Amino acid sequence: MSRSVFAALFLTASGVAFSAAAQSWVQVEALPNLRTAEERARAYSSALKDVNGFRLGSGWYALTLGPYDDEEAQDKLRELRGAGIIPNDSYISDSAPYRQQFWPIGGNATAPAPSTAPEAAPEATEQATVEPPTPEPVEPEIVEETPRQARASEGLMSRDQKKELQVAMQWFGFYKSTIDGSFGAGTRNSMAQWQEANGFRATGILTTTQRTTLMDSYNGALAALGLGVVSEEKAGIDITMPIGLVEFEKYEYPFVQYGEKNGNGMHAMLISQPGDADTLFGLYEIMQTLEIVPLEGERSKGRSSFTLTGQNDKIHSYTYARTEGGYVKGFTLVYPPAKAAEMERVIEIMQDSMVIKEGTLTPDLSDEATQGVDLLSGLDVRQPTLSRSGFYVDGRGRVLTTAEAVKACGRVTLDGTYEAKVTATGNGLALLEPDTSLVPLNYARFSTSLGRLRAPLAVAGYSYEGALDAPTLTYGSLQDIKGLGGEEELARLDLASLPGDVGGPIINETGAVTGMLVEHGIDGKALPSSVRFALKAGELATFLSENGVVVDASDSTSQLDAEDLAVFGTDMTVLVSCWE
Repeated sequence: MSRSVFAALFLTASGVAFSAAAQSWVQVEALPNLRTAEERARAYSSALKDVNGFRLGSGWYALTLGPYDDEEAQDKLRELRGAGIIPNDSYISDSAPYRQQFWPIGGNATAPAPSTAPEAAPEATEQATVEPPTPEPVEPEIVEETPRQARASEGLMSRDQKKELQVAMQWFGFYKSTIDGSFGAGTRNSMAQWQEANGFRATGILTTTQRTTLMDSYNGALAALGLGVVSEEKAGIDITMPIGLVEFEKYEYPFVQYGEKNGNGMHAMLISQPGDADTLFGLYEIMQTLEIVPLEGERSKGRSSFTLTGQNDKIHSYTYARTEGGYVKGFTLVYPPAKAAEMERVIEIMQDSMVIKEGTLTPDLSDEATQGVDLLSGLDVRQPTLSRSGFYVDGRGRVLTTAEAVKACGRVTLDGTYEAKVTATGNGLALLEPDTSLVPLNYARFSTSLGRLRAPLAVAGYSYEGALDAPTLTYGSLQDIKGLGGEEELARLDLASLPGDVGGPIINETGAVTGMLVEHGIDGKALPSSVRFALKAGELATFLSENGVVVDASDSTSQLDAEDLAVFGTDMTVLVSCWE
């Protein structure tokens, strides 16, 4: 039998109890008063386990994590300090400095392990001794620091702690400058503004209690957002994002999509695909067609990154992407307008924390059930409220269409790409001018004659309102040179057109424009399905001349074959789209 085992048996037999194994703690803070210490303990407990608070022999109050064994304490210190969750000056301590425990209430974490040795029976006494009750600790009265004392306690702060204070003031909108840990005039003014807004005397120097109040409010705001690190291995992205507000929905190449929680209106996406600068700039254009990127907002594009912002009365959004190491990666955050202020800081955190790793999403992760011409990777593509046809009327790219097609539009586009403005309206017509110079392949030459009855003709138009990339020709014939009510400006056609064709040019066999297809209903009458009406070429020419367009007349008498007629018509025809 070894000497150590013999000694252990001897001590046990002699009624001597073993002492508990040594306990190790991670001490994170020491505070000068109980109230402040309890507030900090409550803040730490909202994010960490094993939070304890003890009174120190010096009269201060310590906040610790534990107890742990030595190795576990070292691991915990390294992990939390590296993540910036606890101060850099946190350290390992044993139980010796810690006196009465105040957090959690009723805790007794430093009590020794119960003895395993038999206790000697107390000698019989005639009357049991009654111990007097232990008095409750009296919380010391908190005396607010004077500005001189506050500046002195401020001097004990590390640079990182000062930066954290600036970040907190920035979060609440009081600080607008650089996070540098230097308390200059800008920081002092921000502190004074925060003090005034929170009912304190505006000195520009935060006391220990005020700093604690500010940081607790900030940490509480972060906790409410549930900011946490997401390691998305399939996308090859690590990022801090508000996982308390959004939850994973699906992979839809090139996006990882996160939906709202509890109807809060928040959405997020991670962007991940292989590519270079060309891919990045292609993504820049595509993203602007999505409903989640409203039209109003700043856009910026650099050599290797871009940002897109969008705002309307329903949503705000922010998209950031960059190319690095053969990948294009980034994120989009979508949120209600009411959350704009707090999301501004969240966006900064997401952008600063994003780490690009190896690998990207692949197309096989997409959900085929969500495909559609009005969807991009399962996301709604922005759609116009109305699409009709129009046609070029001169070499400058000006376009004629119906006034109804552009009525009450927030904006108008030609062929879904070029912005245009309405320069004139009248007689049910509208003249459009593109914002950028366009050189059309062809433009209208107007017929000088009415044409003969039963003569063949065609309308060139976007019958399916842009679902097809090019216009179609629909053939019919001239039935009358006036409307059903005798309208001299109209011609009646036999033509099986669709609503998207309205505004398109009516062309005869030589390619000359004889009119424009228009809507013309008869109140209370259901007309045969092929009855259509055209506004005559003379009416079109008058409107154009009155608004500064030189009209070209057609002098051709040669009939075109069907193929050439189709090319002639489609080259002059334009998709006119009305957007909110």
